Amino acid sequence: NCTRQGGKSTGVAVLALVEAVCVPGTKVLLLSRSQRQSTELFRIVTGFYRRLKSPLLVRQTQHELELGNYSRVVCLPCREDTVRGYDNVDLLIIDEAARVPDELYRAVRPMLAVSNGRLICLSTPCGKRGFFWEAFARGGDDWHRIEVKAEAIPRITPEFLAEELRSLGPNYFRQEYE
Repeated sequence: NCTRQGGKSTGVAVLALVEAVCVPGTKVLLLSRSQRQSTELFRIVTGFYRRLKSPLLVRQTQHELELGNYSRVVCLPCREDTVRGYDNVDLLIIDEAARVPDELYRAVRPMLAVSNGRLICLSTPCGKRGFFWEAFARGGDDWHRIEVKAEAIPRITPEFLAEELRSLGPNYFRQEYE
């Protein structure tokens, strides 16, 4: 649960890439509210991959990176009816999780059953509703929670935040930045 521009996507992109390159046979799935958003996260992953000089590359498309160590990173659309079929997933990342429909969340959780894989949900809040809010507010010990407010991000200036508070009003400001 993190502020806008707090580095959520960058952090999970690095994690996804490290897992895929360093752990042979890793399957990483990237999901978000739309194919465009999933693809944007995938672009961050592949940007870091290029910085590493693309080790182990077998194939790269707009939506999939396949490595010679049998690892894959795949970005998927936000469609419960079309994401089914993946199994043995080691790392499942749901970006903008507060905006992803509960049906998608329920459809992808079983993908972790056999692999005992990890699920990472990252988002700014979007009201007190949906699986992300339930997990963050009431999820119990099954969830490790991290909360980052904008004031903790050095690259976001206090002046910018003051202007945002004036422009957006306190309710929307709290949702986006706190």
